[in-house]
Amino acid sequence: MSELPKSVEIVEVAARDGIQNERKILSVDTKLDLIRRAIDAGARRLEVTSFVNPKRVPQMADADELAARLPRGRARYVGLALNAKGFERAVAAGLDEANFVVVASDTFNRRNQGVGTEDTLAAWAEIAQAAKGRIGTGLTVGAAFGCPFEGEVPLARLLEVIERAMAHPPDELALADTIGVATPAEVIERVGAVRRAFPEVPIRLHLHNTRNTGLANAWAGIMAGAVTLDSSLGGVGGCPFAPRATGNIPTEDLVYMLERAGIATGLDLDACIEAAEWLEAQLEHTLPGMVMKAGGFPAPEAA
Repeated sequence: MSELPKSVEIVEVAARDGIQNERKILSVDTKLDLIRRAIDAGARRLEVTSFVNPKRVPQMADADELAARLPRGRARYVGLALNAKGFERAVAAGLDEANFVVVASDTFNRRNQGVGTEDTLAAWAEIAQAAKGRIGTGLTVGAAFGCPFEGEVPLARLLEVIERAMAHPPDELALADTIGVATPAEVIERVGAVRRAFPEVPIRLHLHNTRNTGLANAWAGIMAGAVTLDSSLGGVGGCPFAPRATGNIPTEDLVYMLERAGIATGLDLDACIEAAEWLEAQLEHTLPGMVMKAGGFPAPEAA
């Protein structure tokens, strides 16, 4: 277990993972407004889109146009890629990082990417080589804590997939609780095991709050040595290919917890709440975030 860090990096994912499963498809202008609001709140690293088949994820059909219109110079932009074609689109779009995904369970990998885990690992080997000197790389291992189709994902299986992938090391390795089944004990165990096996690679966590364990898992991950956490304004989010995989950690809830604990995030809580309220209005339904409803503490004195 690590000592409390002085700061933790938060990657804002509302513009990609947050809205990819929404019924209402936001316009490019609205997405750019969302990104600007997140940056104004202090976000300096954002996952903004995914370069995937628009027939499968229509919410991301405007990825190339969005990338071309991003406000440059204030933040680093990440694009999700599931195959070589998506990776090349991320490079052509001039993004700072490409986040590639391999799923720890073969069934889910086929549902998510149309091929088995072995095929995706082979694609990663080629992409990792092609990325050198062109774009930063992150590798996310999906279903790292459980699969909606195969059930439990043994730690040995997770480490086997990661070991294969780390033959071509990314700049950052992320463990994703894609369906929100992890517990703090599992997070500590798995982050610790990965850190012992590959101590030189920074660990990021992508934790869904499907079963209301996201914040507890985030805290456990920090204590285990993860240095970066994904979150989404208002807690919006979900995976189109995983049944009932609802909700990311709300950014404002995460900021509140960390800042109250003396861990700097670089984000302004009030601005995050305001951005989450704005996003709720755009999506036209109530978002799951709690702090956006309750506000910070101590509450401002009444006028």
